[in-house]
Amino acid sequence: MIEAGERYLVVRLTALGDILHTLPAVAALRAAHKNARIDWVVERKWAPVLEGSPAISEVIPFDRASFFGALTCVRRLRRKNYTCAIDFQGLYKSSVLAMLSDAPRRIGFERGWAREGGASLFYTERVAPMGCHVAELNYSLAEKAGATRPARPEYPLRVPAGGAASVRGRLADRGIGDYIVVGPGGSWRAKCWPAERYGVFCREFDKRHGLGAVVIYGPGEESLAEEVSRAAHPAVPIVMATTIEELMGLLAHARCVVAADSGPLHLAAALGTRVVGLYGPTDPARNGPFAPGAVIVSEARPEEISYKRRASYSPAILRITVEQVLDAADSCLKASA
Repeated sequence: MIEAGERYLVVRLTALGDILHTLPAVAALRAAHKNARIDWVVERKWAPVLEGSPAISEVIPFDRASFFGALTCVRRLRRKNYTCAIDFQGLYKSSVLAMLSDAPRRIGFERGWAREGGASLFYTERVAPMGCHVAELNYSLAEKAGATRPARPEYPLRVPAGGAASVRGRLADRGIGDYIVVGPGGSWRAKCWPAERYGVFCREFDKRHGLGAVVIYGPGEESLAEEVSRAAHPAVPIVMATTIEELMGLLAHARCVVAADSGPLHLAAALGTRVVGLYGPTDPARNGPFAPGAVIVSEARPEEISYKRRASYSPAILRITVEQVLDAADSCLKASA
C-alpha cells in the first residue's frame, strides 16, 4: 500500500561508489516513509546493483548514450506522478532530469555544494548539507524529505542469485574455495597502487595464509590484472572479468577485498565484506568505505589531498608498502574468523 500523495524519485545516475554512498540515505528515506513509493533512476549498467533492494519500489534505467532511450525514460518518469524528486548527484543532467520528471517538489544541494553549481537553479528546495563523508552529506537531502539520520548506515542490497551461482561455478571449476579479492583498477591512475606491488602482496599473502587471490578487472584493465598475476609468481592468482551480478556474488563471499578508492571497494563494504582500502590523493574521511570494520591504509599528507585526475601514480599512494597492506589484510582475516 502506498501512502496517499507520497511518491519519491531518487536521482543518482552514476558512478558505482557514489551510488553506494547514496544508498544509506535512501534506506533512511524508506524507514521514514515505509509505505511510500520510492523509485530510483540510474544508468542502465548499474541498475542490477539496486534491483531487488527492499528500500526501492522500482529501479528505472537511464540510457545516457541514446537520445530515444533518454526520452523514453523521461516519459516513463512523467507518468509516475512523483510528488518529490531528490537529486543526489548535483549535476546539470541530474537536476534537469529531476525537473523533467514533473515533480513539483525538487530537493538538491545548495549552489556551493552541488558538483555543478548551476544545477541548484532547477531545485525548489536547496540544502546546505552537514557532515564530512559524502554519505553524510546525502543524509542531509533525505532529512529534508522527512528522514532521520541513523546511528549506523544500512545497505539494503540483494546479491542476484544467478550471478552468485555463476561465479561460484567458475571458482569451483578452478578448485577455489576460500579466497580474497584484489582490485588493482581505478578510474584514474593517481588513485591506484602499482600492479607490481599487488602481485607481491598476493604472493606473500599466499605464503602466510595459503589463501589464493582473485584479481578482478573492468573494461580496459585486463593488461593491468595480468601484470598483477605475473608479479605474483610463483603464486597463481585467478584473473577474472565478471558481470556486475557476478561481481556482487564474488565480493559478497570473499574473506577480504583489497583495493584502492574504487567502485568494487565500496560495493564489497556495502555487502558486509571486510575491506582494506588503499588511499592516496583522495580523502578517506570523505570518500572512504562508509561501513563498520573497514581498514584504511593511507600515507597522504594534508597538502596532497586532491581530486585532480592525474595520469601518474601519486607520491602518497607510492608510500604505501606491501608490508602495510599485508598487516591490514591480516587484521581483516582475524576479525572475520
